[in-house]
Amino acid sequence: MTERVKVWFDSEADFLEVTFSDAPGYMRETENDAVMERVDLDGNLLGFSILAVSQLAKSKPLIAELLSGKGSAA
Repeated sequence: MTERVKVWFDSEADFLEVTFSDAPGYMRETENDAVMERVDLDGNLLGFSILAVSQLAKSKPLIAELLSGKGSAA
């Protein structure tokens, strides 16, 4: 089975979105202000987005923990 990942970058908005599934869901905050995770009603990870991509430090990576499943905090 082949899995597809959709990556979309809007240079004007400086916004990157990665989608694992087109299933219905909603955006949820993470511990990193620049990163939002997209989850379904059961908390399963559907994708994520990163705001202000051009502002990321070039000397260190962006680190964000994306949580998935019913055990994750909302």
